[in-house]
Parts: sequence; C-alpha cells; structure tokens
Amino acid sequence: MRFLSDAEEAALRKTIAKRLPEFLPHLLLSIHSGMRMSEQFSLRWTQVDFERRQIHLPQTRNGDPRTIPLNTVALGALKQLRGAGRPAGNAPVFPSVRGGEALQGSRGWFPTALEEAGVEGYTWHCNRHALASRLVMAGVDLRSVAELPGHRTLQMVMRYSHLAPEHQASAVERLVSRRNGRDTRSDTGANRRKPAKRSDAVKRTKEAV
Repeated sequence: MRFLSDAEEAALRKTIAKRLPEFLPHLLLSIHSGMRMSEQFSLRWTQVDFERRQIHLPQTRNGDPRTIPLNTVALGALKQLRGAGRPAGNAPVFPSVRGGEALQGSRGWFPTALEEAGVEGYTWHCNRHALASRLVMAGVDLRSVAELPGHRTLQMVMRYSHLAPEHQASAVERLVSRRNGRDTRSDTGANRRKPAKRSDAVKRTKEAV
C-alpha cells in the first residue's frame, strides 16, 4: 500500500512542471479524484459537470455508475485542460496527440517523471492509495473513504484505518466521557446519599427553645 508523502509529491510536481507541464493536470486529477487509470483516460467532456463540480462515470469496473465530487484542485485541473484548446462535447478529456483519440494511460511519461523526481516503488495506481490515505488522515469516516474511490466493500479500506491514530484516540476517549456521565447520573435518585439525621441533642435544643 504505497502512497505519496508530501515531500515526494512536491518533488514529483516540480519535475513534471519543469519537464512535462502538459501532464501536471493529469496527475493532480488522479490524486484528488481517485479514479482508476481506465476511468480517467476514457473520460469524455460530456461526463464532466463544472456547475455541480462532479464527474459522472456511467459504468465502472464494479459494474455500477459512480459520481465523483471534485475538490478545488481537481476542478482546476479540468479547467486547465479545457482551457488548453481542448474541444468540448463528446471529445476525450485526454486526447492523444496522434489522431485525437483518447490516451491509453500514463505509461509514456509517468515512469520518466518518477525516476527524475527520485520517487521509487510508485505506480499510477498508487494515486488511489494516496487519496484514500489522506482522507483517513484528515479524519474522514471509512465508509466515505470507501465510496469516493469506488471500493465495493468497507473491508477494502480497513487497511488504511491505522493512519488515523488521532481519530481512533478520540473514539476511545468517548468511553471515558460516557462513563463519567453515567457515574454522575448514578449519584442521583435511589443511589444518592441520604442526608444525615439530626442528632437527639439538636432535637432537645429546639424543644427547650
């Protein structure tokens, strides 16, 4: 389960921006959307909803349609691609320079960028791990983390659960708060200590008065 550290991403983005700037939106959209390579590079402009900030995938590997919300970075990457003279309509978002057909993936440039940036043991598919791991570390619940990249089961994202120690610590701390609240309530009602009875001396004093 390999994902980019902040330092690795900075180095990779710097390398791509310097040597292969036209491909930087490809990387940013991948990291911030979690799409599979086949989903991203078969994308058509008719599937992009700029107004609602969404991408619509009519059919995924799981066989189900999926809607992907776009954050500011992903939306900016798509706007950059559209503003680079790309035709709209049903044209591919990532066309090949030869013939205008859709690219088949990132194999022509991504390995070179990784090598020059000094990022080892990383592949394009790891961008999905990068998204999921960062969501978990940001405190997003695991069910949402499963839905965004299109995982079929919650078990597939349980491998990221160890990345949220603060979230887990907060969860177990609730037991303490709950316990303290129950103890406080237990001091009321039947368990409340009854006031001490007045002594006989106090009674006699009042009778004398």
